[in-house]
Amino acid sequence: MSKIYENLENMLSGLRERIPFTPQIGLVLGSGLGGFAEKLKVAAEIPYQDIPGFPVSTVSGHAGKFVFGTLQGKDILCMQGRVHFYEGYSMQQVVTPVRLMAMMGIKTLILTNAAGGVNSSFEPGNLMCIRDHISCFVPSPLIGRNVLELGTRFPDMSCVYDPELCGALHRAAALRGLSLKDGIYIQLSGPGYETPAEIRMCASLGADAVGMSTAVEAMAARHAGLRVCGVSLITNMASGISKTPLSHTEVQETANRASRDFEGLMEEFLGLL
Repeated sequence: MSKIYENLENMLSGLRERIPFTPQIGLVLGSGLGGFAEKLKVAAEIPYQDIPGFPVSTVSGHAGKFVFGTLQGKDILCMQGRVHFYEGYSMQQVVTPVRLMAMMGIKTLILTNAAGGVNSSFEPGNLMCIRDHISCFVPSPLIGRNVLELGTRFPDMSCVYDPELCGALHRAAALRGLSLKDGIYIQLSGPGYETPAEIRMCASLGADAVGMSTAVEAMAARHAGLRVCGVSLITNMASGISKTPLSHTEVQETANRASRDFEGLMEEFLGLL
């Protein structure tokens, strides 16, 4: 048994008495999007700091807790906030929450984030279904000894984001009268926002949105055999496209303004699963 898996099992064994049910769906709520958890009929909450060895969120806008609850007849496990590589965690630590959720029983993972718009046709407040990602500018979370208990040494990444789930996201958007973009998400390390030259590079590679999370979590989820889909909330236009300096305050303010659309999309989507 690998050390990583042994640590995950220790975390899980310490949580068993606090887990109210076996969740079907995992939902990672990004910056400014944690309010969606309030829509759940909450059965239990577990702060990350209560889990020995678990990485703890340090970023404003990330509450830092697991929320177990039901919505649209589904048993859901929400991550109200995530951890990032730029906080000083290793990539293996960054994906620990996703792996632990897989061990708790989830089969489907919904990843959400606040992202910068690289596609010049986007506007702040747009929602984007992630169709694919570019992750080669950050270390892979699968580097090191393979966690064989979770997945194969060389997992296939030809279809990370499930086409059926993407289709359901678009149906949910149509039912709510919302516009939902499609695009490719690129993960960079952060924490500094990108330079205009870096954004031009991202655009030349085909990226539509840029951020500092998500892609590595999707990789770990696919390694563990989970179905994955993702939604980016475009909170600002990226450097060189935006005419104003970028700030985390702007990200949070836009997320707060767009939260009703995001929450409506997620609620409708969960009803279709």
